Amino acid sequence: MTIHQLSIFIENRSGTLIKVLQILKQANIQIVASTIADTAEYGIYRLICSEPIRAYEELKKGGVAVALSNVFALELDDEPGRAADAVETFSKAGISIAYMYTFLLGGKGIMVFRTENAEDAQRVIIDNKLRYIEEPDLSKLV
Repeated sequence: MTIHQLSIFIENRSGTLIKVLQILKQANIQIVASTIADTAEYGIYRLICSEPIRAYEELKKGGVAVALSNVFALELDDEPGRAADAVETFSKAGISIAYMYTFLLGGKGIMVFRTENAEDAQRVIIDNKLRYIEEPDLSKLV
């Protein structure tokens, strides 16, 4: 019910992001979505890609500080307010969202999020019949 996300720790200085992108380019790995959250000294580059396990291995081999984690990805109708509706469903169940990002893919809205209450989130997804995406589904949407 989850997909893999890479979290890459990069220093806030010229050339660090390009190293990551070049490694993925050389490995012919397609980035599906990405976001950067920054502080004064470093950034966390989170990304969803076509082959997360291989991307993780290639980045590690290249000396990049990277972590692999499971996140939820929901498929939403491409209409205003669908992300708000989904977040409200989790909020009403008492589930907090640590972070999230959204994007459009294959004519569908995609909401990626992480929570510390993964088991409860899974129950809410099932009970509310929310459409979730698993890793093999990503390649069908691209």
